[in-house]
Amino acid sequence: MIAARSRQTYTVLLESTGSGQPVDFWQTKALEWASSRFDHVVFFTNNQSQLPDFSLPYGSFPSRLAAGVYKTVAFPPDLDPFSTLFQYHRQHPDFLIGYLGYDLKNRIEPLQSRHADTLHFPEIYFFEPLHVIDFENDRVTVRSHENPQEVMDAIGSFQSDSHRADRSLAHKKGDTVQCRVTPDEYRETVRQIKQDIVEGTVYELNYCIEFFLEKTELDPLAVYSALSKQSPMPFSHFQRIGHQYVIGASPERFLKKEGNRLISQPIKGTIRRGQTADENRQLRDQLRNSEKEQAENLMIVDLVRNDLARSAETGTVQVDELFGIYEFQPLFQMISTVSATLRSDVPFTDAIRNAFPMGSMTGAPKVRAMELIDQYEASRRGLYAGAAGFITPEGDFDFNVMIRSIFYNHQNRSVSFSVGSAITYDADPQEEYEECLLKANAIMSVF
Repeated sequence: MIAARSRQTYTVLLESTGSGQPVDFWQTKALEWASSRFDHVVFFTNNQSQLPDFSLPYGSFPSRLAAGVYKTVAFPPDLDPFSTLFQYHRQHPDFLIGYLGYDLKNRIEPLQSRHADTLHFPEIYFFEPLHVIDFENDRVTVRSHENPQEVMDAIGSFQSDSHRADRSLAHKKGDTVQCRVTPDEYRETVRQIKQDIVEGTVYELNYCIEFFLEKTELDPLAVYSALSKQSPMPFSHFQRIGHQYVIGASPERFLKKEGNRLISQPIKGTIRRGQTADENRQLRDQLRNSEKEQAENLMIVDLVRNDLARSAETGTVQVDELFGIYEFQPLFQMISTVSATLRSDVPFTDAIRNAFPMGSMTGAPKVRAMELIDQYEASRRGLYAGAAGFITPEGDFDFNVMIRSIFYNHQNRSVSFSVGSAITYDADPQEEYEECLLKANAIMSVF
């Protein structure tokens, strides 16, 4: 391994700045500073201040800002992208920030995507950031290829747009959100999927529908601010790569590597929040005891166990938590935690490949489910249901599942977001449609 590229580190205790401002203030200011200076900006956050009681096994995203480009990773189309990523990191063991689009499945399995690509995001993208800025409690740490103290000083002196979060017009007047699928078309497709399940083609299928806007201009930071307030999530992220943006409020972890431990936390099972504490307790218990939701969750847990087993030491795959119920502002979700020990002969990027895409967004068996997804869904997923995250200099990583996310191409003024649910044998088409609308409402409210 080649020695890590030199980054200088500078840490500030916020109380020592004398500003009296909380860490959230500095995060917002740093994000706006970065967005005003660089065309590569990625911010991961756990929204801890808005989710003070949320505690997930193995934690959530750190609050980490990557700004500017030191170098991008080139992915030749004739080479395996996971091997390319591993070799690059082995030669340059630094922070890598990026994403894996869902359609990368076509380079993992003999699959294809029949629908047109309307957003034109690269299917995989990683870069070494110029600056990495971590926010933890009352501490800010800058790791930079330039002078980190000067970076912190620049953030401190930056004049933030204090009115940004209050903007009510997030896109041009007259544009409306449209759906690729009518309610009747959705229900009919669910009935067809259920017939596939009866015939044994699949056991479960994650069926998604796309909402979109055309000829639309967004203020991405304003939309991100609104979405974060409306739907704070432990794996949220804001991403700008040139003229392409991802504004994400993901509740789900795809895969984390910590030392030699792999962790995946699939979500299957959703119910709305109530109006009172008593109603919330009833709804929580209803979700926890639902045989249908448990069956959906268990099928995906088994799929994830098999995915991790492909990279794991024999006998180390375990279910740390089964059917955990977690509370978010708009809804309750059923989350399970699966972990394993990575085999010493398996490159960490192979562990990602072997589990990608997240089983909760495909169904089982996985490859056949992905074939049917392309058959039944009305649009190409693109980045949706892929994964965004970071790789550390040590080769650890953490990736979310890109759900509850808005994808925006400023160049062609296209906006897209999708929602879905798991279709099983006993799925009710109308109830599944209502679950999709429940998930979509938090996103539609920002337009």
